[in-house]
Amino acid sequence: MGQMDGRKILVVEDDFFIAEDIAESLRQFGAEIIGPAASVAEALDLASRGAQVDGAVLDVNLRREKTYPVAEALQRRAVPFVFLTGYDRDALDARFRETPILNKPVNMDLLVSALAQREGDERD
Repeated sequence: MGQMDGRKILVVEDDFFIAEDIAESLRQFGAEIIGPAASVAEALDLASRGAQVDGAVLDVNLRREKTYPVAEALQRRAVPFVFLTGYDRDALDARFRETPILNKPVNMDLLVSALAQREGDERD
């Protein structure tokens, strides 16, 4: 049993090895993984299938494509998410500057804590 037991987490990351590391680590915390998705189109498809999504981890840049459309879709559904990036907060679109941002390589304990915190924020 872990901190993420039963939560369905969408992973959006275009680097296969990073995506697999994140997915496996989240599974060890008890999460069920949706994806990983390597493109905005794939992520939007996974997020909009009507399946329950309890949280998401979004790489900001997927091969020169920003994940902001995915972030907007998740916001409309009140799904908590965090960004992963190699950039600093000032590089984010102004609409998302309050969204938690974690730098790569990501510390999994911090990622799980950030997702749990976002879930609490969304319920308030």
